[in-house]
Amino acid sequence: ATALLCWLAGIPLVAARCRENPYHLVTNWVREDESERVFRHDVERQLSLVAALGAPPPQDGSLAFRVDESDRRAADAIIAAHGLRPGHWCMLHPGASAASRRYPSESFAAAARSLITRDRWRVIVTAGPGEEALGVDTARLAGGGAAVMSGLSLGMLAALIEAAPVLIANNSGPAHLAAAVGTPVVDLYALTNPQHAPWGVPHRLLFHDVPCRFCYRSVCPEGHHRCLTLVDPEQVAEAARDLAAGHVRGEVTAMAGP
Repeated sequence: ATALLCWLAGIPLVAARCRENPYHLVTNWVREDESERVFRHDVERQLSLVAALGAPPPQDGSLAFRVDESDRRAADAIIAAHGLRPGHWCMLHPGASAASRRYPSESFAAAARSLITRDRWRVIVTAGPGEEALGVDTARLAGGGAAVMSGLSLGMLAALIEAAPVLIANNSGPAHLAAAVGTPVVDLYALTNPQHAPWGVPHRLLFHDVPCRFCYRSVCPEGHHRCLTLVDPEQVAEAARDLAAGHVRGEVTAMAGP
């Protein structure tokens, strides 16, 4: 459908990976070379597609997001206002656009309570457009020590994530924004797609393995969400502690349950 729209719009160069011949809909066809059992990260896939057009990727291949100094100053003001101490707070983003990628707010809150009560951390809960109620509910369930922030611009959100020792989130936009600003991520990784982990930063992927893995669905086809709901909130809190303390280097995958 995307290739058809590009053709109808008269776009002169359309590159795509395809298993079957796309004929005139694609001007630069790269034959799909992945099997059903071998996956490359989507960043690698897209960079290799661009390289096939003669534009080699940068050597480090890292993501980047330029944070404005005005947003950094505003983030510093928020950090000061909430009395956030270096290494003793985190950001938590409980939202995601697809229902199949949302860890329960009660479980997010339980992980936050563990960090607040055991480690005396403060937790900043962020909420995107339309997620305000979710943010408020998560912060309320987490109890004292959690504060919710909504209505942040993209730049402000990036500045806060950049300042945070660690981000706890679903596999959503903020997780990839954290990768672009170099902040470690605890990623509640629904097994809908194996190619979208945070790129280029220390992270933990937390999930429970299920037979229906890699369904590529926005709504859980089985209706049980077990790839996320069976992840223990204490495991989430422990992953945040490790990442914030720098105990985990590079990319780490952790699986909850059998």
